[in-house]
Amino acid sequence: MNKMFAFAVAAAVSFSTLLVAQEEKKVPKDSVRVSIPGCSKGYVFTAARRTSDEPGSADIPEGMHLRLNGPKKLMNEIKAHEGQLIQITGLMKKGQYMPGVGIGGGVRVMPGGSPTGGGSMSSSPMMASPPSIDVEGWRPAAGECSSR
Repeated sequence: MNKMFAFAVAAAVSFSTLLVAQEEKKVPKDSVRVSIPGCSKGYVFTAARRTSDEPGSADIPEGMHLRLNGPKKLMNEIKAHEGQLIQITGLMKKGQYMPGVGIGGGVRVMPGGSPTGGGSMSSSPMMASPPSIDVEGWRPAAGECSSR
């Protein structure tokens, strides 16, 4: 009887440990969990067009670059699949990928081009870095990476 009880307790503990390990990390109030299809090259991820079978979960426009942050082991796994379409899941700060400034009612104001045709400081690639995502996981996705 004691052996049966000990086995039942051990099974319950291991089952509860398994459930805890599968729980997702809580999302901070200033962040959002997103899933984005695309391609990686080093620590840069380029968002791909979403299809009906791979919709993603954020309004990240196709071609947008994201900086990948994550544990070294996870980043090495992603790096091993460079050139293949994958879907990453992770946390991004809210509003980080929304262009312009929200003025309410779903309206956003974005800067336009210079009337003289000259460049502005905000469009300089040296001044701005791409938004970042704290990668929690990835999986293969259907499709191919474009060669652009």
